[in-house]
Amino acid sequence: MFSHIMLGVNDLEGGKRFYDALLGQLGIAPGVANKNRFFYRSPTGTFAITTPIDGSPATAGNGATTGFAAQSVEQVNAAHAAGLAAGGQSIEEAPGWRGEGVGALYLAYLRDPSGNKICLLHRPAKV
Repeated sequence: MFSHIMLGVNDLEGGKRFYDALLGQLGIAPGVANKNRFFYRSPTGTFAITTPIDGSPATAGNGATTGFAAQSVEQVNAAHAAGLAAGGQSIEEAPGWRGEGVGALYLAYLRDPSGNKICLLHRPAKV
């Protein structure tokens, strides 16, 4: 359904440090520069950050969340910690399980340095 997701950032280099650290823990290579953008590619999609083309400040979408899939609880925790160390801010509940039974998800939420809401999600294999 989606070809890519792009988020606006106010500090492109700071955003790159944040996403290189966070996404690196998910096995995604550092961002590749293209003018005022950095692109992160995986076999399942493309994520990018950009400074706004119109020159206005980037703003976080109220109610918007960008979620990244993780392969394990440990990968969620490592990516969350890397994001915090790279200037992110933990939000909502601490990383942990939400829901019960086969619908349980392991989630961690944080904001990037420009205020964009990020979710790291591990969905265990159904038994």
